[in-house]
Amino acid sequence: MYKQGKYPIVSKKALAKGVFDIEIYCPHIAKEARAGQFAQVAAEGFFLRRPISICDIDKNKGTIRLVFEVRGHGTDKLSELNKDCLIDIIAPLGNGFKVLEKGKKAICIGGGIGTPPMVGIAKEYGENATVISGFRNASAVILQEDFKAIGADTILCTDDGSAGIHGFVTDAFKAELNKEKPDIVYACGPMVMLKNITKICEENGIYCQVSLEQRMACGVGACLVCVCRTVKDGQEFNSHVCKDGPVFDSKEVLFHE
Repeated sequence: MYKQGKYPIVSKKALAKGVFDIEIYCPHIAKEARAGQFAQVAAEGFFLRRPISICDIDKNKGTIRLVFEVRGHGTDKLSELNKDCLIDIIAPLGNGFKVLEKGKKAICIGGGIGTPPMVGIAKEYGENATVISGFRNASAVILQEDFKAIGADTILCTDDGSAGIHGFVTDAFKAELNKEKPDIVYACGPMVMLKNITKICEENGIYCQVSLEQRMACGVGACLVCVCRTVKDGQEFNSHVCKDGPVFDSKEVLFHE
């Protein structure tokens, strides 16, 4: 059950240019939150809240982490908040990732600002997780130390080759599949990336869950801002990313050609 309130920021840091990591003390939310869910965050002076994926959850400390990129005036306003400020959030919202039983192996794939949700789900698998992250260049790279601290096998890709492997996450994913097939794949990032990951998983018979990033308004399924097309049992539906997602079975998502 989601909760709304104003909670203290216990830490804030810049991860890259225009990308911020804030840790919020909200024990009631942290207790309920699962990897893959998100928060609706109020920016002072703006009517609509901003949806931000939950990057990590520490149930013992009673905190959640939100990592976001400044993409407009609202998120710019959020970036002005500092340690000890109160932040107004509604969370946890949406459906999170399915977690397989202990001992199963997962590949977690993040593209750009779709990388933060991979921290929480990779933690569920620890050394049995392989994390593949893709960024434009070295200056945009974030969260690699988090993945290494979890114990995950960490693979970095950049479009221009300025850090890690020169290439796309799909290339690294195919290379990993040649070594060993995982029990499940998780992915979040640009739609074209998700479409390609989904195709590779279907060709290899691997179960895959994707987290969709969409513009939202209400965050609870009452409006039609975040509608996406999905298919189930051969029938097409309009699904709400906020309520029915943001995590979907990849086979249910209709990707645009």
